[in-house]
Amino acid sequence: MQTIVLTVHLILALCLIGVVLLQRSEGGGLGMGGGGGAMSARGAATALGKATWGLAACFIATSIWLTVIAAQNTSDTSVLDRLGSEGAPIEEGDQSPSTPELGGDLLPPPAADGGAAAPTEGSGDQPTLPPRAE
Repeated sequence: MQTIVLTVHLILALCLIGVVLLQRSEGGGLGMGGGGGAMSARGAATALGKATWGLAACFIATSIWLTVIAAQNTSDTSVLDRLGSEGAPIEEGDQSPSTPELGGDLLPPPAADGGAAAPTEGSGDQPTLPPRAE
């Protein structure tokens, strides 16, 4: 139902844009300077003007209808309440894949002997440079 109302709403929006663009520009702001118009005592009721008002009323009605549909689809709980109840509780020392330890991916892998040996020259990630000839 929401998809149908949304499709009608989008078609109304495009039609409303088209009808407004087809209307004659009277120059000046708020209809001033055109010898009448919507701001005068005798506003000319043209076919495009009536179509604009009709499309605008339908557009507002579908906007309200979409708001009512969206309000019916929401639950009574807050988004923050739902965040805490989705996952299982994490015990101390237990790392889940969704919450990695900060900096865990940036550290180099541990040495095969547990890292007890001191690093030797030439080992590691940095390349060794040849001695300079003087």
